[in-house]
Amino acid sequence: MTTTSTTTTLIIARHGNTFTPDQTPTRVGARTDLPLVESGEDQALRLGHHLKAQKLVPDIVFTSTLRRAVVTARLACVAMMCPAPNAPLHFLNEIDHGPDEGKTDAEITARLGADALPQWDKNGIMPAEWSPRPDDITARWQDFLNRCATEFVGHKILVVTSNGVARFALKAAENGASFPLKLATGAYGVLKYDTINWMVTDWNVRP
Repeated sequence: MTTTSTTTTLIIARHGNTFTPDQTPTRVGARTDLPLVESGEDQALRLGHHLKAQKLVPDIVFTSTLRRAVVTARLACVAMMCPAPNAPLHFLNEIDHGPDEGKTDAEITARLGADALPQWDKNGIMPAEWSPRPDDITARWQDFLNRCATEFVGHKILVVTSNGVARFALKAAENGASFPLKLATGAYGVLKYDTINWMVTDWNVRP
């Protein structure tokens, strides 16, 4: 790979839909390896076409080990006409929801109380039984960002992961606290490194 840019760009995308409109979504974590549904495949293709139009075709692609992320990345790469991913990273897998795995939000609220899910969605405060813990995920993002800043200088890197993990990349960026945590299915954010700090330039962009 050759490049003349000194700015390293990290694109963090969330996988596409794993539920159809007639299904009630549940909390799907690392233990549940769901495939994309048709709308999720469409989201992945739209993501790829959009990134190509924005001149964000990646040089390197990383995913979690879960097929919803791997297939999202592969379809996006088809749309961008770039090499498919072959570098799964376990830290990008969705979190483990413990006793709430496979449960609806209503069921989780009944167990944990009305404040639990809003605190998670808005502030990243994780229920006690979920794992890994926020500090651990943030540290893994920081390690990954350090790797990108040293190994992939000037390149564009695409990561496809899940909402539960993606949000903690914001905590590892200099200005991440100013952005809402949520990343919608098929949406993405952009972090850039200019030899000093990682800065978030976009978040929750929906192609």
